[in-house]
Amino acid sequence: MNKQTKIIIATVASIIAVVSIGGCAMIQKESNKQDKEVTSSKKAIKDDEEIIKQKQLAYLKDHEQEIIDFVKAQSPKVESVQIDWDGVRWSEASNGTPQGGGEMLQIYGGFNNADSSSWGILIPINDDGTLNMDGMFLSNQLRIRGDLFA
Repeated sequence: MNKQTKIIIATVASIIAVVSIGGCAMIQKESNKQDKEVTSSKKAIKDDEEIIKQKQLAYLKDHEQEIIDFVKAQSPKVESVQIDWDGVRWSEASNGTPQGGGEMLQIYGGFNNADSSSWGILIPINDDGTLNMDGMFLSNQLRIRGDLFA
């Protein structure tokens, strides 16, 4: 192989290497752009979910008396009801079917100002994100020190 052929082969190899590296860099930039879009999209969805939860919590606080009345209706011995607003949770309910029981809002608290008292309520969340207060039901019976409150 003569010197001129070696120079041509080296030049072609260099060009191929530069094009390959450039192509990889372009693919990587596109991938990074897509990753940023997905991350941004997930953040927007998470922000939307947080706003919805804050609205649901505000709605719940506006309907505090309904919760109090519901808990009091469980026993004539319940004189006062305390709600643990910091303990409100959102979860997916399980009903044994593949589609599940839907989203639920869980509320906990105590009664009669007894530190050892507890109760729990589930409130179904409608498909549009509103709370179904008519569907509210007791998930944890009224208890004192773990024993059922009669």
